Amino acid sequence: MLSRYKMQNSKEGLLPHIYGNHLSKEQCPKTPQEVEDMSNIPYASAIGSLMYAMLCTRPDICYSVGIVSTYLSNPGRDHWTSVKNILKYLRRTKDYMLVYGSKDLILTGYTDSDFQTDKDARKSTSGSVFTLNGGVVV
Repeated sequence: MLSRYKMQNSKEGLLPHIYGNHLSKEQCPKTPQEVEDMSNIPYASAIGSLMYAMLCTRPDICYSVGIVSTYLSNPGRDHWTSVKNILKYLRRTKDYMLVYGSKDLILTGYTDSDFQTDKDARKSTSGSVFTLNGGVVV
């Protein structure tokens, strides 16, 4: 995936989502020239690739992919920068793997929410994570 989007030699990213980086519709292209420039960027293809990775082996990027996928219909440069940041994170963590201990089966759940993080729709976001012996399952 990294070579498909020319990110195989990129700087490695620390996190899939940069704290304080708030995306919004205000960052979507407004002029025909901006729309034309973004039409040459494989935004939808990259989101599809990230979603496949997220669903199969990388639940750690779920939140970040969810954020950038909301701008599929009209992505801007800032949105593309966020997608590239997720790819940089995947580059750094490409050798990470989920490990499930061989002890007794212990299922643990965590949940969290925030208040009106979506600046466009004023919606809150919630999420949950379940682990089995310390390895993420959902």
